[in-house]
Amino acid sequence: METYKKVDAPLADRVRDLVSRMTMEEKVSQMLHEAPAIHRLGIPPYNWWNECLHGVARAGVATVFPQAIGLAATWDTSLMHKVATAISDEARAKHHAALKHGNRDQYFGLTYWSPNINIFRDPRWGRGHETYGEDPYLTARMGVAFVRGLQGSNPRYLKLVATPKHYAVHSGPETERHGFDAVVSGKDMRETYLPAFEACVREGGAVSIMGAYNRTNGEPCCGSPTLLQKILREEWGFDGYVVSDCGAVCDFHQHHKVTKTPAESAAMAVRNGCDLNCGKTFQNLLTALKERLLTEADIDRAVTRLFTARFRLGMFDPSRRVPYARIPASVNDGPAHRRLALMSARESVVLLKNRNGILPLRRNLKGIAVVGPNAGVIDVLLGNYNGVSSRLVTIVEGICGKAPAGMAVHWHSGCDLAGRSTAGFGMAQAYASMSDVIIAVMGLSPRLEGEEGDTVDSAGSGDRRHLDLPGVQEEFLKKLHEMGKPVILVLLGGSAVAVNWAQEHVDAIVMAWYPGAEGGAAVADVLFGDYNPAGRLPVTFYKGLHQLPDFKDYSMANRTYRYFQGDPLYPFGYGLSYTSFRYSNLKVAPAKDGVGVSVRVRNSGKLDGDEVVQVYVTDKDAGIPVPLRALKAFQRVHLKEGERKRIEFTLGPEAFTRIYPDGRRAVEAGTFEISVGGGQPLPGVETTSGPALMATYRSSGAR
Repeated sequence: METYKKVDAPLADRVRDLVSRMTMEEKVSQMLHEAPAIHRLGIPPYNWWNECLHGVARAGVATVFPQAIGLAATWDTSLMHKVATAISDEARAKHHAALKHGNRDQYFGLTYWSPNINIFRDPRWGRGHETYGEDPYLTARMGVAFVRGLQGSNPRYLKLVATPKHYAVHSGPETERHGFDAVVSGKDMRETYLPAFEACVREGGAVSIMGAYNRTNGEPCCGSPTLLQKILREEWGFDGYVVSDCGAVCDFHQHHKVTKTPAESAAMAVRNGCDLNCGKTFQNLLTALKERLLTEADIDRAVTRLFTARFRLGMFDPSRRVPYARIPASVNDGPAHRRLALMSARESVVLLKNRNGILPLRRNLKGIAVVGPNAGVIDVLLGNYNGVSSRLVTIVEGICGKAPAGMAVHWHSGCDLAGRSTAGFGMAQAYASMSDVIIAVMGLSPRLEGEEGDTVDSAGSGDRRHLDLPGVQEEFLKKLHEMGKPVILVLLGGSAVAVNWAQEHVDAIVMAWYPGAEGGAAVADVLFGDYNPAGRLPVTFYKGLHQLPDFKDYSMANRTYRYFQGDPLYPFGYGLSYTSFRYSNLKVAPAKDGVGVSVRVRNSGKLDGDEVVQVYVTDKDAGIPVPLRALKAFQRVHLKEGERKRIEFTLGPEAFTRIYPDGRRAVEAGTFEISVGGGQPLPGVETTSGPALMATYRSSGAR
């Protein structure tokens, strides 16, 4: 028997044996995302392109969890791991069910191009809702949890392959991504753009990485010796495979103009460490070999990496040997996963304003009006790169299902999402006049923000042109306010909205993101008080574009909470509760593995609820530009009414690292300010968590 067929032979020997039996033409064919069968060797066809950003996408019925930005708003890494585990269960079940039907089509494989861990540096970027927000630490922690949940913990077999993307320094503008050069300093690279990728590789064990479309400091990301060789493989020790974003390699000659021919582009990518091509440019590798633009050893190295992954997924072993092959199809959109989707959506909701305790709603109201363009549509549940669940609960359906008997629920959209017509105002106001409370469901949708070419109402660019409510939504909101009834604004969307007028005038504001299949039920649970909200913003809500630098400027100066010098509408990490919390007895002391931080947290209110304990560090003696403050630890904790808990953290040396303009890292002596609370230590920001506690730590430098 050939070595590659021997299930118990060493993995490296099996891969080496199989690759050695392929012709060069066959090897090259396996480096395209649509890899054909090699019948004489028993290699089936395989499509490497699969998506699971927040649920298995484009492969039939699946559980749709909140969009990635909503999952980030939970600030709950344990929940993130559970969500990723559920997603990988469904992916495995779908894959093996498809094989039984002879289906090896795209989206039914085991190599998934998720998560998106780019930094959401500018709220105009249309794909920011695919990410975990603006902070590298929060993104890293969520990314590692997601990668581990997808890939599983079996010592022999991978459950799936996770693919953190888009490596690296990628966040718009969408219309220029195929030719854009993101120019960044070594400091911004190491302080902002790379940490989440490093964590997903070193801690998460990600088996694959997807390169970005753009150039970074002049080098196309999918052919960058700096990114793919020096940093990813040599520095971080990555031993998996790299896949290009779709069409990114042909961008080398068509848009970046760093090569002249497809053969040169293909050779540049493979030579520098890109192993798999989403697209067809790698078909030119045989020409590149003839022109001596690369060697056969370069091809062998790439194919070996690809087949190592396929063997680790169990693709060449009997299914009885692969434990993940026994996951039943019944898990897809099953009751357990729907409950998890509901829990995730609940945890993602951020309460931004609650004047005079208008929320939760009283159960004895005679009637409520649910109005607004997002109240009864499903696209705002789904986001993008989504699956479709067997049941999708819109916001108005969730409210109707929660409203007690005898309470009237009146519904009318009132206006379009982005149109200019006010014709619907009158009917919506008529319904509102019959109600005690008005719930205005507004905001954004995937029609307005998303990937280049996917949106409808943003001229196909995907990026946002402003931060305000679109169309006549704010005008409609003002008309509702004039009626003299309490107005609750429920925002749906994937990025910051400058609701300055609403913050001043409406009674309550809730941010619900793109909340998934159970989104309407989750929002209703929050509005009626069956769930106490505790989500926190993973991004800064600015007051307008006037507070931001140019979209094309990739410097972090005056961007995100770590560098922003202005006054935000809502800060990163912000979120209210229906109860209150108080912090006391903060202790900071040297520990075995770094610095120990502990604090006592008490639920001082009258309801059970979650609190998100956040730890920020500020370098006071740097002598070089440093963040105003940086998140270094967090924990979501549940506290019953009156309950107290001591929460403990250990901050490693990396929490006290200075990064110089050239990217050099150093742990040096100095004074650091450590704050612990339910948000950032910002004066004048009212929260339900009380003031953050502060302590000073004096570092003696590297030990």
